[in-house]
Amino acid sequence: MSVEIERKFLVTGEGWRQADAQRYCQGYLSRDPARTVRVRQVGTKAWLTIKGRSVGATRAEFEYEIPLADAEQLLKLCDGPLVEKWRHRVEAGGGLCWEVDEFLGDNAGLVVAEIELPDEAQAFERPAWLGAEVTEDPRYFNSNLAAHPFRHW
Repeated sequence: MSVEIERKFLVTGEGWRQADAQRYCQGYLSRDPARTVRVRQVGTKAWLTIKGRSVGATRAEFEYEIPLADAEQLLKLCDGPLVEKWRHRVEAGGGLCWEVDEFLGDNAGLVVAEIELPDEAQAFERPAWLGAEVTEDPRYFNSNLAAHPFRHW
């Protein structure tokens, strides 16, 4: 089984902005907390991702690359509005990488940073621009941002 261990934080500073960014567009075919099914497009690539329920920072994750044309059609079938963002990748040292998401549209103004870890207890360096941890706050799950955008909080 594939497992994702990811911690998520609010971003409070600007030090991450030097990183290159890619535009992401994603939608949800299922937003059930027990199993989310996401379609994601990044440039000319696309993926279908199935995730299980989060337990702490860990959950099952299965991701498959799919044809771009399929993704474009699947995005039209998604439940709720699409989530769009710029993703900036910032090296974290020790083979780790921060993914800083700067949200667009109804989620504009929200910036979060995620780090994938090999183990929940893995130590990592906290950059100066990192704010409060929101790993277990469901409001910050991308699947919830599709249904309950940041702008309406």
